[in-house]
Amino acid sequence: MGRLMTLATCSLNQWAMDFSGNKARIIESIKRAKSAGATLRVGPELEITGYGCLDHFLEGDTFLHSWEMMAQIIEDPICQDIVCDVGIPVRHRNVRYNCRVIFYNKKILLIRPKQFLANDGNYREMRYFTPWSKERYLEDYYLEETVRNITGQRVVPFGDAIISTLDTAFAAETCEELFTSNAPHIHQGLDGCEIFTNSSGSHFEIRKIMTRLTLMTEATRLSKGVYLYSNQKGCDGDRLYYDGCSMIIVNGKCVAQGSQFSLDDVEVVTATVDIEEVRSARFAPSRGIQAQNQQPYPRIEADVALSEPKSGPSPIDLGPSEPISIQAHSPPEEIALCPALWLWDYLRRVGVAGFFIPLSGGIDSCATSVIVFSMCRLVHQAVHSTTIHPATKSQVIADCLDALTALFTTVTSFTPRFRLHGGSPAENLALQNIQARLRMVIAYLWAQLLPTVRQRPGGGALLVLGSANVDEQLRGYLTKYDCSSADINPIGGISKTDLKSFIAYASKAFDLPVLDEFLDATPTAELEPITESYVQSDEADMGMTYAELSVFGRLRKVYKLGPWGMYERLLYSWGKPVPEDQKSMAEGKEGKGVDAVGQQTVGSTPESADASHLINPRGLSPREIRDKVLRFFHFFQINRHKATILPPGLHLEEYSPEDNRFDLRPFLYPSVWTGWAAGKIDRHVKELEEKKTR
Repeated sequence: MGRLMTLATCSLNQWAMDFSGNKARIIESIKRAKSAGATLRVGPELEITGYGCLDHFLEGDTFLHSWEMMAQIIEDPICQDIVCDVGIPVRHRNVRYNCRVIFYNKKILLIRPKQFLANDGNYREMRYFTPWSKERYLEDYYLEETVRNITGQRVVPFGDAIISTLDTAFAAETCEELFTSNAPHIHQGLDGCEIFTNSSGSHFEIRKIMTRLTLMTEATRLSKGVYLYSNQKGCDGDRLYYDGCSMIIVNGKCVAQGSQFSLDDVEVVTATVDIEEVRSARFAPSRGIQAQNQQPYPRIEADVALSEPKSGPSPIDLGPSEPISIQAHSPPEEIALCPALWLWDYLRRVGVAGFFIPLSGGIDSCATSVIVFSMCRLVHQAVHSTTIHPATKSQVIADCLDALTALFTTVTSFTPRFRLHGGSPAENLALQNIQARLRMVIAYLWAQLLPTVRQRPGGGALLVLGSANVDEQLRGYLTKYDCSSADINPIGGISKTDLKSFIAYASKAFDLPVLDEFLDATPTAELEPITESYVQSDEADMGMTYAELSVFGRLRKVYKLGPWGMYERLLYSWGKPVPEDQKSMAEGKEGKGVDAVGQQTVGSTPESADASHLINPRGLSPREIRDKVLRFFHFFQINRHKATILPPGLHLEEYSPEDNRFDLRPFLYPSVWTGWAAGKIDRHVKELEEKKTR
């Protein structure tokens, strides 16, 4: 047998519960893989159903239709003469599993259930599936009639095994298993497995990609072998965007990489590998001793040679693929691409006429608009629409506000006034809130009727886009049922700091110099009257800066700290004097009490990115730190009820306060000021102050 073999992985833009569409994309990927001369094709996790089916995985119909699609794939003439690894949910002995079905020429070789399920963050796999806990063990699976009639098999192997071909051996692991300390590929490799497939439903987060890529390269840097990584791509029906980036890695070096963001529904990545390179790299005697002691896996014999393609170019003609440099986007590029493609998938799948964006004039709605602009650039469509001049829109809102105020005065004989005009805090807040809500009412009116006014063929409506960033949601700095209550929110997972970086990037990359005007403008809700001497400031209203909010959010969610833990942690980072070499930069940009929020560089880990938010100490006293921490938790808790009604926002940030699935918290809290944690902090502050005065 030969030593060269062409292998294929792919990224598919699957849609939850779109059985026919998902099947078509799977078959198309197999067709492209064969055309490239590949003899093994691996696809994303749960690709037949789409990964994000959620509670549909509890329904019998989902399993029935999955096998009906699998039968059609196995039988399709295109899917012959190539080993295929396809993701599907399976019920075995009345237990639901997340599985891979590996088949060749109308014969199922193995059904491999997932052993370690993702069950944190956005993932709830144990709500739907049970992990397979029987390592290196096989059972009989009785096939459904629809598949049995095609394969001629009554039972097939179900469990944890290695497949031996005529010229190599390969095995599967699934997504989360790669992220575990004792990953299956370690033991599979020690038992002689040379090719590993990994099928994933891994969603995007800003700066997350290098963590994933590092894990994949390290998987074979020590164990040696060929690693085929496949990931879903696109929006498959909820708040997540799966960012593809399928790869093929040989002995820790990348030889093929797919795109992280693209408009293609089907992307196939192939590479020709020399399997002898794996065998030569495993020469170390110490590895040999460990391999001898490795408990053996059951072996499935497959009468196929991966080095002998039945179609496409010969691997000998292609030659081994050379190592390449791994490519990763910067955070501003990620923001320009990911939300834009998520919006495009949403738009084309929901079938509406377009988007409507309520513009406040601030950087948030500006960023939402630029993301839509980025989407239009990506799909090469010119967007031509008539717009109402902002001054006209502002006048409409002002007229409505005056009318509502007059109505309130008629009924109550009381005229509410803004703070600037001598009104109380309650009056000021009420007038701001009604103005914010009027914006949204008018936005929905225009969004529903503009396509009719423009006589658009087919009518339709526009989706209203929100512009509340992740820090405002964390603090609760928004009005219930205002512009935060849009249909969807593309920037709901982006921090204010990252939005500024994105606008600075877009100004140059998209040749939009007007965006520079937003970078130095005071962040403002523009809900109070503006005079020559007064402009409403978000940070002044909130009592904290956006930079501080990023730190609080990361410590709360990522580091899992409550009030006491956060106070204790910040004593060490914010309580030290500012070094002289950092003082001028800190004071010049933000002033005392504000630290710079760090950015992750390509190749750094999430931990280093988190810590970078804490490495610029600021010389605050324990009491100042106490006040900031308790003030943050006070507003987080009293405003938590607002998180329950926020529109779906694209998940992009690891400290997102999103209430639907990622950050589950009560929305009724006791007062933080009188709680046990606050008392403990107060006692500690008092002790430190007394020590200082001695």
